[in-house]
Amino acid sequence: MNEMITIPRAEYDRLREAAEDLADLETYNRIKADLAAGREELIPSEFVDRMIDGESPVRVFRNLRGMTQSALAAASGVNRVQIADIEARRKTGSVETLRKLAEALRVTIDDLI
Repeated sequence: MNEMITIPRAEYDRLREAAEDLADLETYNRIKADLAAGREELIPSEFVDRMIDGESPVRVFRNLRGMTQSALAAASGVNRVQIADIEARRKTGSVETLRKLAEALRVTIDDLI
């Protein structure tokens, strides 16, 4: 039952490239559908650059959402001073605190770590 087919290397390479292109298109279509359905969002590069440069993700996402620390505190139930400490990296925040902040900012906990 092990049938073999021999094809020229150029044909093999072409088929392999076509398979990779198809996988890329499927990924693109899935992401576009997720964006349209609100399951994904695009983050402007200026905000991504701030996180890459080491700024607190909590602060960056709070700014992206147009929230003050007080507004985030009200939305999350986390004390404003604790938010300031997390943003300044004086404290890390517990898993529960990060969960509350992530929920209020509409991101995952992983996005805040």
